[in-house]
Amino acid sequence: MILSLDDIQSLFEKHGASLYGGEAVTQLEHALQTAALAESEGAPHSLIAAALLHDLGHIIQVQQQESAELDQETDHRHQVFVLPFLQESLPASVLEPIRMHVDAKRCLCAIDETYFSTLSPASVHSLELQGGIFSEDQVETFMQHPYAVDAIRLRRWDDLAKVPGQPTPDLTHFLTIVANIQEIHALEKQ
Repeated sequence: MILSLDDIQSLFEKHGASLYGGEAVTQLEHALQTAALAESEGAPHSLIAAALLHDLGHIIQVQQQESAELDQETDHRHQVFVLPFLQESLPASVLEPIRMHVDAKRCLCAIDETYFSTLSPASVHSLELQGGIFSEDQVETFMQHPYAVDAIRLRRWDDLAKVPGQPTPDLTHFLTIVANIQEIHALEKQ
């Protein structure tokens, strides 16, 4: 099933109020804050869309399990889980940073000696479930990917987007950006 823009909006409206994995913000607050940070730094629209949608896999998994509680001791690979739902309607410039944002955390822990100390307890816990800190070889492989820099930018915004009550533009603002990208992508595929 491919998610339409209405489907994405509905997912955020129905399940966005659930807490974001042990953090003090909801799924929707986290998504909006991540996208707002991307926009404030002048990121391209594709990266703003990736920032909004990067954790949508969590919401889809919650909906499919019809429970707000996923096993916190299992890596559910939310970054990959969401891709089949988006791949027909969005370009690689949106999808690849989403797919790579977990590995970007693993990479940053290996290349930035201060990065690990900035992670929240929930993020440290998920790091272990996701495979831990990258080895030198893993860093080299990751950094050769054409979207590695975008994934690292997304990761840094992701880490900062955990502020309860932080004002942001609303969901409609960012869904308009996603809609524009979808339109352009559809035209390019013709």
